[in-house]
Amino acid sequence: MGVVKIVAIVLIAAGLLGLIYGQFSYTKETQEAKLGPIELTVKDTQTVNVPVWAGVAAMVAGCGLLVFAGKNN
Repeated sequence: MGVVKIVAIVLIAAGLLGLIYGQFSYTKETQEAKLGPIELTVKDTQTVNVPVWAGVAAMVAGCGLLVFAGKNN
């Protein structure tokens, strides 16, 4: 399986996951203060919304790559 086909499959999967879930979250830890041996840290959860157009565009690009890769073989 060629690199182009693998990239196409990854794009299709990412686009599909973006359309199904619509958002993802991650936790960011920041160091707020350091006073001698005491450190204060804050864990902040960030949520990123994935636009519908981005999911559709990734799927279309992946399908286009699969069609293009198939015609070259």
